[in-house]
Amino acid sequence: MGTASQRHNWTFLTNHARVLVTIARDPAVRLRDVAATCGLTERTVQTIVTDLEADGYLQRVRDGRRNRYEISVGAVFRHPAEAGVQVAGLLALLTGAPAAPDRRATGHETARAAEDGAAPPTGRTTPERLPSEHSRPE
Repeated sequence: MGTASQRHNWTFLTNHARVLVTIARDPAVRLRDVAATCGLTERTVQTIVTDLEADGYLQRVRDGRRNRYEISVGAVFRHPAEAGVQVAGLLALLTGAPAAPDRRATGHETARAAEDGAAPPTGRTTPERLPSEHSRPE
């Protein structure tokens, strides 16, 4: 194992998540300001924004001489452990904005798709909950 300083030098959010949250808070923000907020270089933020744009998480729109960023509705997490879960929920939590309705598949939608011969919608079919103090066995 590493030293104590190495073990304590981590955060829950990746740089990509931090940049996306900062942009969600202010869609007209300059990348220079995103870099300052996130503690990153401007070049790193440019690369992250390019990644997020290429993977469909946001769109860059020209607004005169400035850029404005639009977060893509319905974007989902990439990792298989969160497959089908929309990024909007995390952004709402971290920005204080209301989340868009969750469009994850339900059992009824899956059954209807099968009857119609279509592929079933992707996503989780049941909500998951963290254990609460009331659900712990005694």
